[in-house]
Amino acid sequence: MIGFPLLLIPLAIYNIIVFLMPGVSFADPVLKLTLMSDVDWPVNLSDMLLALSVLMLMFEVIKGARPGAKYLTDHLLSLVVFGAAAAEFLLWPKFGTSTYFLLTLLALVDFLSGVALRTRRGTQLASAPAVSRRGAPKAETAAPEPPFEPQSAPAPSAAAPAAESVPLDRAEPKIVHPEVTTHAPSPEVPSPGLQPGDGSHPSPDAPR
Repeated sequence: MIGFPLLLIPLAIYNIIVFLMPGVSFADPVLKLTLMSDVDWPVNLSDMLLALSVLMLMFEVIKGARPGAKYLTDHLLSLVVFGAAAAEFLLWPKFGTSTYFLLTLLALVDFLSGVALRTRRGTQLASAPAVSRRGAPKAETAAPEPPFEPQSAPAPSAAAPAAESVPLDRAEPKIVHPEVTTHAPSPEVPSPGLQPGDGSHPSPDAPR
């Protein structure tokens, strides 16, 4: 977006009065203001143009102070306005007045202030990364991390020799399955009714 040079407004008004209204005088009072001291202050056309130019210059400085507001085209337009005003002041007889000289001077101030603000903004942006890079190692060296010191295990005391023999790892309990015992066969007892001659086994108590 190209910014409009505001100081072109009072310069254009001066040109309009000179070329289109040749009978208008810049020194004739336009109005009179009564101050608190009961003094009449006559305000002419030159004073009004200068006051308007000062206000326009203030707005131009405010625009240039905003971040990213002034581009190269804006500075070139301000330079063109100053060059045209200076040429009219030096070459045209009707522009050789103190009023127009002050208007040309304000146009020069507008151009120089815009260039100075842009240069300062560029310097700050260029120095910001360098400052951040320099501050990083300083912050690291200011607060070094404490070295890690391993803690030594306490020496075993002589008063507890039995504790050393106790294993640290507990043995897992073993499941003991009960063994199934087989009963021995009972001895055969012969029936008392059977005799040896019957073909059965002889009784151990019978006489031989």
